[in-house]
Amino acid sequence: MTTLFSSVLQNRAPKVSVFIFFLISLHCLSLISVRVLAQTSPVFACDATKDPQVASYGFCDTKLGTDARVADLVHRLTLQEKILFIVNSAGSVSRLGIPKYEWWSEALHGVSNVGPGTKFTSLVPGATSFPQVILTAASFNTSLYEAIGKVVSTEARAMYNVGLAGLTYWSPNINIFRDPRWGRGQETPGEDPLLASKYGSSYVKGLQQTDGGDPSRLKVAACCKHYTAYDVDNWKGIERYTFDAVVTQQDLDDTFQPPFKSCVIDGNVASVMCSYNKVNGKPTCADPDLLAGVIRGQWKLNGYIVSDCDSVDVLFKNQHYTKTPEEAAAKVILAGLDLNCGSFLGQHTEAAVKAGLLNESAIDKAVTNNFATLMRLGFFDGDPSKQPYGKLGPKDVCTPEHQELAREAARQGIVLLKNSPGSLPLSPTAIKTLAVIGPNANVTKTMIGNYEGIPCKYTTPLQGLTTSVATNYVPGCTNVACGTAQVDDAKKAAASADATVLVMGIDQSQERESFDRVSLLLPGQQPLLITEVAKAAKGPVILVIMSGGGFDISFAKNDDKITSILWVGYPGEAGGAAIADVIFGYYNPSGRLPMTWYPQSYVDKVPMTNMNMRPDPSNGYPGRTYRFYTGETIYTFGDGLSYSKITHELAKAPRLVSIPLEEDHVCRSSECKSVEAVEQSCKNLAFDIHVRVQNRGKYGGSHTVFLFSSPPSVHNSPQKHLLGFEKVSLTGKSETLVRFKVDVCKDLSVVDELGSRKVALGQHLLHVGSLKHSLTVGI
Repeated sequence: MTTLFSSVLQNRAPKVSVFIFFLISLHCLSLISVRVLAQTSPVFACDATKDPQVASYGFCDTKLGTDARVADLVHRLTLQEKILFIVNSAGSVSRLGIPKYEWWSEALHGVSNVGPGTKFTSLVPGATSFPQVILTAASFNTSLYEAIGKVVSTEARAMYNVGLAGLTYWSPNINIFRDPRWGRGQETPGEDPLLASKYGSSYVKGLQQTDGGDPSRLKVAACCKHYTAYDVDNWKGIERYTFDAVVTQQDLDDTFQPPFKSCVIDGNVASVMCSYNKVNGKPTCADPDLLAGVIRGQWKLNGYIVSDCDSVDVLFKNQHYTKTPEEAAAKVILAGLDLNCGSFLGQHTEAAVKAGLLNESAIDKAVTNNFATLMRLGFFDGDPSKQPYGKLGPKDVCTPEHQELAREAARQGIVLLKNSPGSLPLSPTAIKTLAVIGPNANVTKTMIGNYEGIPCKYTTPLQGLTTSVATNYVPGCTNVACGTAQVDDAKKAAASADATVLVMGIDQSQERESFDRVSLLLPGQQPLLITEVAKAAKGPVILVIMSGGGFDISFAKNDDKITSILWVGYPGEAGGAAIADVIFGYYNPSGRLPMTWYPQSYVDKVPMTNMNMRPDPSNGYPGRTYRFYTGETIYTFGDGLSYSKITHELAKAPRLVSIPLEEDHVCRSSECKSVEAVEQSCKNLAFDIHVRVQNRGKYGGSHTVFLFSSPPSVHNSPQKHLLGFEKVSLTGKSETLVRFKVDVCKDLSVVDELGSRKVALGQHLLHVGSLKHSLTVGI
């Protein structure tokens, strides 16, 4: 277009040129005004100022219940119009005052512009960027998870009110971090089903719950993804688009499903996203047992089921699950899919109806679920400025309080893995000079991981450390691949400094969506650089690992010259400040690893594609995660140190629990190893455990108390599993009492080979810190 107009201007008389220039100017001004208008006006239906007729529509009547309003709307639509509302870029129905709506927005750890539904402009140039989920999970603090969700939903609503964001967010990712090589493990809460469940339901509550607590209303709509058994992206050429996850019913119900179940039942999430992969031969988005049967049937989802983006297209073109696109459209809708991220259903659904593969009533069900979600969000309630969150705007994004929470979240998640006496915390008065070395020492974008937005601002590790002492910065490597390390410069800096901080690890070039790792070693010459710097250093050497997944850093763990090791995940916009807070003792570290760190030998003998959680002694398969893994570890789930000495004492715990059974129960006349965890025998069957926690050191801070159980060896039960955790705050030289309520049938049960929950009879060993307590469960 520019070329055309420039040639016209060169070959016309001046008056014509001026006139055309005037027209172009008017056109540009109108585009600018439209753009400004788009930035300052939210998208909503039932706008009486544009069309007084909407007042007569039942679906615009806020006095009616949601079901009645949705039924009225669906009744008014033609088949073609209904189909507009089963794809993420939903079309408009101008005759009813319904504008276009984009369903796809993301808010994994802050409002993100990854999806098309959200954008940043000069009006709102950024949003608070919290740590990547894996680090936030390491805080083991459910109230923090919810607090972050509340901030994110406030900023999302503020951006919606000025036309920069939607109301439906496809977050959180609650897949189990089953294998350390998974590129998306960083997005998840880790390897434990209970932790993932607690994180998911807490974050969802923070996103969704309104200030009034009305469950029929939503602040924003969250989405738990990717359902289910999804954790292979691209490993040695095996891609998520064609991967068939072969999963036992036991592993499915014991490991992969619990976070989704909790998300729906405990979190009351508005949406679940089905994944790309197949599970036992069936694409998840076309499996009626998984969708209509479990999510909507057993768990009673109050909301909509959405496909991962283009996964309907994928099951047709890549997985060849159906012969025609019409069959694919029919299968997913009949399975229970309500919304297609992509355009496939928009292109092929009408033809599926005409071919007799699908009744219009099935489409009615899908759009009903979609519209009900928008109703709960207030999308059909008219002018948002007159609704509860209507006063939020740019002033409510990146507030000092929100940014401070981002710093606090990073502090709470950072894990101290090694600390030799006299190393950390460093004294900001005794340390005069600090050598800061490493490819991640002065990074910005690396700190916020993936599914990121534009942060309010950054504080790099170097900037954070420089606020306390004078620093000498040497990158050491040009990037995290570290093809050639600048060892000599780094050694000189370490030799002349009072202490050395090495900020190493990886970034999205090494682990990300569509890219899995093949090694657990630090890349390139990073180990060489670390070892040589440690040899040359005159003071303490602190190794900081920035990453999502874990590493085999046994060389550093066993090197006496490396006095401390910290894992900092991808710590978010304020990560550098948080790292400095921990290193200089302004904050006592309390993070604990949410995943196991394995030796390199693990990946050499365990293919990523083997989905079995449990070990198989017959072929040397060691199992996965701390619950089942039988091999050597570098660090394990729950590891983490403090600057204080914390002790635990059992104040109250039973020795025996009896399960009441009917007189004619089979286990009364024959020996049973377990009994069904059914309601009649489980009702109100619970007990308390009280733990006295003492901080014997001078440093105050937070501490996570874990309650684990090792059940009897029946049904290939876990060797150890998490029953509960509590984050407590302790000043120096103080103590507190932590109470755990243990539900016998929920917490002491295991999943048997057929996927049923059974209470294991016999001796259960409870663990709190180094304490062990024997509990017998009998009948």
